[in-house]
Amino acid sequence: MQRRHDIDALRVIAFSLLILYHAAMVYVAGWDFHIKSSYQAEWLQYPMIALNRWRMPLLFMISGIAIGLAGIEGRRWRFAGARSLRLLMPLVFGMLLVVPPQTHVQVSAQYGYTGTLLHFYPLYLTHGLCRAGQCMLTPTWNHLWYLAYLLPYTLLLLLATPLLQQARRWLLPSPRTLAGLVILPIVWLLSVRLWLAPQFPETHALFDDWAVHAESLPLFLLGYLLATHVWFWDAVQRLRWITLALALFAIGVELGLRWISHYPPSGPIPDWAMLLPWYLIERIARVIYTWIALLTLFGWARALLNRPFHWLPYCTEAVFSWYILHQTLIVVLAYWLIPMRLGAGIEASLVIFGTLAGCLVLHECLIRRVQWLRPLFGLKRERTRLPLPDAPPAIG
Repeated sequence: MQRRHDIDALRVIAFSLLILYHAAMVYVAGWDFHIKSSYQAEWLQYPMIALNRWRMPLLFMISGIAIGLAGIEGRRWRFAGARSLRLLMPLVFGMLLVVPPQTHVQVSAQYGYTGTLLHFYPLYLTHGLCRAGQCMLTPTWNHLWYLAYLLPYTLLLLLATPLLQQARRWLLPSPRTLAGLVILPIVWLLSVRLWLAPQFPETHALFDDWAVHAESLPLFLLGYLLATHVWFWDAVQRLRWITLALALFAIGVELGLRWISHYPPSGPIPDWAMLLPWYLIERIARVIYTWIALLTLFGWARALLNRPFHWLPYCTEAVFSWYILHQTLIVVLAYWLIPMRLGAGIEASLVIFGTLAGCLVLHECLIRRVQWLRPLFGLKRERTRLPLPDAPPAIG
């Protein structure tokens, strides 16, 4: 296993931003979520769009990189068994015990359900709940969909490892290869946005989510291919200022066009502006930003984060349990706080800091210390450490 501290740190940062993103979903105007506050702001859409474009692509690509760095080629099937257990156990446990409270909040807030969680739980396990023509299909994985997708992606990668190893050898360090790694992912992502996404809206239901698969799976496999190519990481670090400027320009174009579409100019629009394909321009800017932002993040992470920070081992272990817990804590806290009408700033702060405190306390005081709980939250079991023969007996 080659330890890449920058990749570990990026994973921690990405999941930390995920907590803020899901907390902001309670307050962003015009976007659906399990529960919505009465304090909503439309301006939140803009920073959330900027984050949304790369947050899940980054996580899938990091997952592929981690497998590529792990050197699993000689132990693929043993790795497949271990990884399947490590993903399935938290997914099933989360669907059975972590997700139900947020689903109960959703049916209470959106469907007018008045029963308690204990009354709702048998419905959740069997057939869900319908009100006024709307049905909640349960059990559901909600925010844990990433685990449900990562498992088949991993198994597919392990099946295709011989082909992927051959493809690795084709990625020779050259300007042409680097140009291809910049341009081809953009072309692919653009084709997904233009042709697949309109026909297959994002569902997170695994079996019909073709646009998400077409975006996420290639990035996952590409992460595996690029993991051990030092020349690629040197290149993204060297070009990080250029990619940063390109990413900012691209997201500026996308958000600028979105703003103009919502608030069109009051004066006459020039004829040439009416002839331009603004939808295509916005799609191109979006996919350029997605891929170039990923290259930018990898470049800056390698420059600034590739060192053994003292906090990194603890956070690397904790990030899985925090990911499993965070959205349920957000939804339940918001459900309790919204009726109090505390004001937007106080309410949002309590939701965010209450979620962070809940994740910290549950992870530190319970999950990481109880051996049978650890695998249910994606943590490896701790090995029993035997004292050295000449060491004094442990006390307490």
